[in-house]
Amino acid sequence: MRKKVIAGNWKMNKTLAEANAFIDEVVKKAPTSDDVETIVCAPFPFLASLTEKTKGTTVHIGAQNMYFEDSGAFTGEVSPVMLSDLGVTYVVIGHSERREHFAETDESVNKKTHAAFNHKLTPIVCVGETLEQREANETMTHVEGQVKKALDGLSNEQVADTIIAYEPIWAIGTGKTATSDEANEVCSHIRKVISAITSEEIAEKVVIQYGGSVKPANIDELLAKSDIDGALVGGASVEAESYLQLVEAGTK
Repeated sequence: MRKKVIAGNWKMNKTLAEANAFIDEVVKKAPTSDDVETIVCAPFPFLASLTEKTKGTTVHIGAQNMYFEDSGAFTGEVSPVMLSDLGVTYVVIGHSERREHFAETDESVNKKTHAAFNHKLTPIVCVGETLEQREANETMTHVEGQVKKALDGLSNEQVADTIIAYEPIWAIGTGKTATSDEANEVCSHIRKVISAITSEEIAEKVVIQYGGSVKPANIDELLAKSDIDGALVGGASVEAESYLQLVEAGTK
C-alpha cells in the first residue's frame, strides 16, 4: 500500500517569523503515523531555519524550485547542492506557475528531475492541463506527454521514487476543484503511462498526488480514490490549523 504524501506549498508567502511559528505548531501537533508523509515546501530564505527546527521530527522540508546545475554563473538561482547541504529532502519541479511565469519547459523539468536524484532529493514533478485543453478533450494526451518527458532517462528505481503531482491548471487557486472522479481518472492514466514506460510493478510504487484547491472539506473524498496518494496543497497549507487537518486526513 502506498503511503499518503501531503505537501504544503506556501508559494511566495510568509515572513521568517511566521514560517518559524507555523513549523513550531506543526511539529508539536503533526501525527506520527507511518501512513502519511508530512512535507512543507517553503521559500528559499526560510529553508535553513525550517530544516533545523524539523531535525529528528516527522516533518520534512521541501523547496519550491531549483536550478539543474550544481554551481556556476547563474545569478539568483539555487542549486541542488545547496538544498541538499541544508537538509532539504524534497523539491517541487515544474509547477504550472513556474511554467507560465518563468519559462519552465519540459526539457528543464527533466534536467531538474535528474539533478534532484543526483543529490538525493525527492522530486515532486507537477503536470496538468489548462481549461482550454480540458474543454478540447486534450487532457490525457497533454499530461501523458509531460509525464514521459519528465521521466525520460531515469532508471526504474528513480521513477519509482518520483512523486507526480497532477494539478489541473484551471483549478489552482481558483476555488474550482476537479471532481474526485475526474482527478482519479487522470491519476489512473498517469499510472498506466508509467507502467507502459517501466513496468506495472514500478507504476504501483509511484506516489501520485492531486493538487488544485484542495482543502479540509474535500480531501477525504479525494484520498479515498484508488490512484490519488496525497495532495500538493497551496492556499490551505498556509495556515497551520488547516494544514494539520489535511495531514490528519492522510492517516485515515
